[in-house]
Amino acid sequence: MQVAIVKYNAGNIFSVVNALRRLGIEPLLTDSAEALQQADRVLFPGQGEARGAMEYLKARRLDEVIRSLRQPVLGICVGQQLLCRHSEEGNVDCIGIFDAEVKRFCPQHHEDKVPCMGWNKIIKPSADTTGHGTPCALFKGLPTFGPSEGEAYAYFVHSYYVPLCQQTAAVADYILPYSAALQKDNFYACQFHPEKSGKTGETILKNFLAL
Repeated sequence: MQVAIVKYNAGNIFSVVNALRRLGIEPLLTDSAEALQQADRVLFPGQGEARGAMEYLKARRLDEVIRSLRQPVLGICVGQQLLCRHSEEGNVDCIGIFDAEVKRFCPQHHEDKVPCMGWNKIIKPSADTTGHGTPCALFKGLPTFGPSEGEAYAYFVHSYYVPLCQQTAAVADYILPYSAALQKDNFYACQFHPEKSGKTGETILKNFLAL
């Protein structure tokens, strides 16, 4: 299996590389349109600022390449946000896979800190909240997404979030409930870092590779 990681001006890429290596996968880090289109799976990770990232992607037409992909694609952290329609961070139009606008957390109480940083519970969205009532294949085998008991936790670091929407595939709560993950067609995305989320993240990456 050929797994490609989108190479662009965003941090956190090598922690994803190392997580895949632990699963026996040697990924290809590339900004080649041909290599990305021919890969069996594509990961789109990132940390950083949305406007700068989009300017870099557009200058190399990588936004068009990502939009054209038909194999399973997984956006991570800023990668999830860039797959949305628009971001308040830099007031920039993004790739537009998910019809959602990325917003900045607004603290409501003294104890609300931005950025949100640390472990948080992720749960299956309810159908009446988002319309995404069928469990997403990314979370197969995790507590709250199936018959198994317990709770699933993932590691987050972010100042911006995606509100609940029709494409919400998992929910987290910090200041308000928001989209911890999104899914539409062959595009999957998570606001948290699966490569830093222990067994939960390992399960998610394995599920993505098995799609």
